[in-house]
Amino acid sequence: MCENGAVDGRFPRVFKTLTKTQLLILDDWGPDRLNASQRRDLMEIVEDRYEVGSTLITSQLPIDTWHDVIGEPTFADAILDRARHCLSDQWRSNGSLHNAYRADLDGQSMRKTKIKIGDENSQN
Repeated sequence: MCENGAVDGRFPRVFKTLTKTQLLILDDWGPDRLNASQRRDLMEIVEDRYEVGSTLITSQLPIDTWHDVIGEPTFADAILDRARHCLSDQWRSNGSLHNAYRADLDGQSMRKTKIKIGDENSQN
């Protein structure tokens, strides 16, 4: 996560930017398990952002697998709590908890749709 910044001394500046920005987007989150350093970085970032800024997380993984991605149960609970996400059995009837909103998207990938349109255009 912030490993490259830690190596060359940019970590404090990168960390401050990530924690102070109004909207932090974690796009395509979770394809790989986090290592110990990444868990600590993510914990610090979401902890410092707690009730300060918005965080948008996109993932192809179901939320119930996010604990496995984080890898350590105590960190996973703390990170997900601070990121204002919860397990499906804790969702209120309106789909939110602690100002969190969940949108499950279902349908064809836009990449596949764009490729199909591109193929049709190239054949004309």
